[in-house]
Amino acid sequence: MEVETMLMRTDPFRDLDRLTQQMFGTSGTLARPAVMPMDAWRDGDTFHVEFDLPGVNPDSIDLDVERNVVTVRAERPARASDAAEMLAAERPRGVFSRQLVLGDNLDTGHITASYDTGVLALAIPVAEQAKPRKISISAASSADRKAVNA
Repeated sequence: MEVETMLMRTDPFRDLDRLTQQMFGTSGTLARPAVMPMDAWRDGDTFHVEFDLPGVNPDSIDLDVERNVVTVRAERPARASDAAEMLAAERPRGVFSRQLVLGDNLDTGHITASYDTGVLALAIPVAEQAKPRKISISAASSADRKAVNA
């Protein structure tokens, strides 16, 4: 089962944003901070997703699931002191948000999440009905075939 059937990208402008950032040297604004980078993979019967959220307070992370849509929101607040003179401001600040549309073959009712060293990790089990299973084939005996043909 391919990862693409389990996860659909929901941000068609992501590549355009990335190209704009490369051309103009920007990494996002308070109105639209840079997207949170993500890795996704399947390992056996579990689908894993990791989001990079360095410097984000775990209490500011909000994870919601509605039907098959997972929404992650997090905030890296602006510096508290307005008196400070910023010499470099390359790290985006503000509210980050990302939505993932998951396939029906994942069990969104049993998602687990953890946050460690700036990485939010989700583990989403594959739904029982989507797991491969063996179908047993019964062979009819010659006596059964004769009874059917008679």
